[in-house]
Amino acid sequence: MSSTPVLLDNAQKIPLDPPLSKGEAEGREISDKILPAMLAGILGLVLLYTAGFAEAAQVHNAAHDGRHSASFPCH
Repeated sequence: MSSTPVLLDNAQKIPLDPPLSKGEAEGREISDKILPAMLAGILGLVLLYTAGFAEAAQVHNAAHDGRHSASFPCH
């Protein structure tokens, strides 16, 4: 057994996944964009719904506490 370290530049590169056809690659790119967009939209709707039905004092206190937790002075 050789005690010489193997450099990463000389190591054989092994592909983890088989190569994709053009159609498969485009389909994967689209699906990789749809899920984050849907999650962001759902989060936005939940925040809008929550703020819309909350009392004004609760929204003010939440924003006030958020400013303090982010180290922004507010008064």
